[in-house]
Amino acid sequence: MEIIGQTGCSTAKKENVQSDHDVLVEKSLKKIKNKLIVMSGKGGVGKTSVSVNLSMALAEKGYKVGIMDVDLHGPDVPRMLGLEGMLTLNQNQKLMPMSYSKNLQAVSVESLTQNKDDAIIWRGPIKHSAIRQFVADVEWGELDFLIIDAPPGTGDEPLSVVQTIKDAKAIIVTTPQEVALADIRKSINFCKTVKMEIFGLIENMSGFACPHCGEKIDLFGSGGGERTADAMGVTFLGKIPFDLNVVACGDTGVSFQEKYKDSPVTKAFADIAEKTSKLV
Repeated sequence: MEIIGQTGCSTAKKENVQSDHDVLVEKSLKKIKNKLIVMSGKGGVGKTSVSVNLSMALAEKGYKVGIMDVDLHGPDVPRMLGLEGMLTLNQNQKLMPMSYSKNLQAVSVESLTQNKDDAIIWRGPIKHSAIRQFVADVEWGELDFLIIDAPPGTGDEPLSVVQTIKDAKAIIVTTPQEVALADIRKSINFCKTVKMEIFGLIENMSGFACPHCGEKIDLFGSGGGERTADAMGVTFLGKIPFDLNVVACGDTGVSFQEKYKDSPVTKAFADIAEKTSKLV
């Protein structure tokens, strides 16, 4: 019996499994019209808040939306949506996304762990495999938008999304201060290097209205995101004002847009959702 023959047989089996998984990935993605990965060059710029609120605004307009939380080490999407419990399997042995509303559903690694405070200690190849499974092994169904919430930076997770979802477009989130903008320029260059189309840039925490006198305070400067977008040839999607209630709602899993329908933040997300809806 030849060892080479055995090795070849084993390799062939692995290739067949990989090929079958590729088919499942492609089949799932064909049902999703638009895939948008929300990225940031650094942490703390409110990327997940933007992902969640943009998804809510699109769902409010009647679009079918899914959120795929690939921030594997800091999965906050379920908490911000107020979703609890574990993902379940349907009759076809596919994972069912957790439903927030009739138009919005979500999948996160947090919904696959019994203890939500357990640390996810994974290396690159396992992360890549997990992200592929979030596409292939989840019953997303027909979607107008899949919003992919990525961790900050330009590491394993964004690269895996690029390799798995080849027609994904990037939404880049920044705050106005220069230290954030320097990292955002790296994110823009990452997208250009891997040939991923940039849908646009959002400036978050852009100005704060004093709750007592109403005066606008530029906590992190002003206009830096728009200037960076212009300088680097990227579409500027809009500014999201800073509002303490966004933080409170995110912490408690309450929809800010439902609770504060007439706020500048809600109007800003509605405007960005309107620009995003032009993709459909």
